[in-house]
Amino acid sequence: MANLARLDPFTSLTRLDPFETMVRELMPTMFRSSAGGEQPAIPIEVQEMDNAYLVAAELPGVRKDAIDISITGNQVTISAEAKREMAADAKEWCNERCYGKLSRTIQLPIDIEEESADASYTDGVLRLTLPKKASSLPKRIEIH
Repeated sequence: MANLARLDPFTSLTRLDPFETMVRELMPTMFRSSAGGEQPAIPIEVQEMDNAYLVAAELPGVRKDAIDISITGNQVTISAEAKREMAADAKEWCNERCYGKLSRTIQLPIDIEEESADASYTDGVLRLTLPKKASSLPKRIEIH
């Protein structure tokens, strides 16, 4: 199976800018994720069943009480905040993790039954079961 990667045509243009390269090399690692103008995205997987959508979102290092899920019609928004914990006397040697607020909105083809939605969070993975609203499901009409 082929690996797919999201292409950002503007990323390659900033690599050609010598000033951009110099700033990135001099900047401490803790500021790199926010300085690039990119907000870290929450990786997700969405599966469709006959009567529901199953969503898995990776949120490693995020506490359960720092996750917020909102549903409006067919839009689901997952928001979270990953807080940095570091000992007071420690110096950062290497940091490749992202901290701060994360958010991801998914637009599904059919409205969601908000009252029946279910969420669980285990081992850094948020799992949502989002039942489809019955009034939004296609109805088969028999011809007499």
